[in-house]
Amino acid sequence: MTTLDASLSGSFAIGGDLNVNRLGFGAMRITGKGIWGPPEDHDEAIRVLKRLPELNVDFIDTAESYGPYISEDLIAEALAPYSQGTIVATKSGLTRTGPDEWHQVGRPEFLRQGVMTSLRRLKLERLDLWQLHRIDAKVPRTDQFEVIAAMQKEGLIRHVGLSEVSVADIEEASKYFKVATVQNLYNFANRKSEAVLDYCEKNGIGFIPWFPLAGGDLVEGHEGAKAILQKHNASGSQIALAWLLKRSPVMLPIPGTGKVKHLDDNVAAAAVKLSDEDFATLDAIGRR
Repeated sequence: MTTLDASLSGSFAIGGDLNVNRLGFGAMRITGKGIWGPPEDHDEAIRVLKRLPELNVDFIDTAESYGPYISEDLIAEALAPYSQGTIVATKSGLTRTGPDEWHQVGRPEFLRQGVMTSLRRLKLERLDLWQLHRIDAKVPRTDQFEVIAAMQKEGLIRHVGLSEVSVADIEEASKYFKVATVQNLYNFANRKSEAVLDYCEKNGIGFIPWFPLAGGDLVEGHEGAKAILQKHNASGSQIALAWLLKRSPVMLPIPGTGKVKHLDDNVAAAAVKLSDEDFATLDAIGRR
């Protein structure tokens, strides 16, 4: 029987003082189709969220734009008041006009409104980790970074993260506030953010790879990976997550789902320990 315990993934201190188990949970998929409206099965979504503490998943990533607002509301409904050590990270900077429609808004008043309403929805007095969902090219960066720094100084935000950024973006933002996390697209099959990941590792910045399960099908379909799958008695998705966890000590994968069974399957990846040889074999497959 596989041990279901996210703490087996190891821990990381976000911002140097916020300890979380490295295998977290992304709360985008507990909303409706197109990340729009309520989930098809409200009770199952609540069961998924209530299952997280039982699995030692203590890092939850959401955003006000998921639903919009639905994801944050469900998290509070299921888990507030939060058990000690549970960290809910959220994001602002995108607005929604319909299913699968996303628009950047980096105006300072919008970002401040996002923080204030997220606090209310999540039933928190301070956001332990708040992330700028995107740097808005239509708004001066200084305006965006200055309001974030001000909100941190006011105590509304504990740590600040960025999403979909370059190394230059991180360095620029760092003139205004300490960047605690970066959330970029990265997975077994997509390494475009490799330079950003290396920078984060060098500087102790948590790296949250979104779409972390991508590449699982590639693992399962590749002849060279068959022996690794059999050796660990694991699925392609579990191996893809285990590969991410071994790739870097600052890696914080957040696989998401709206089903309890799928959640359990994802958390089982924390117990998969790839050897250096396994990792190198998989790395080569992913790069091809």
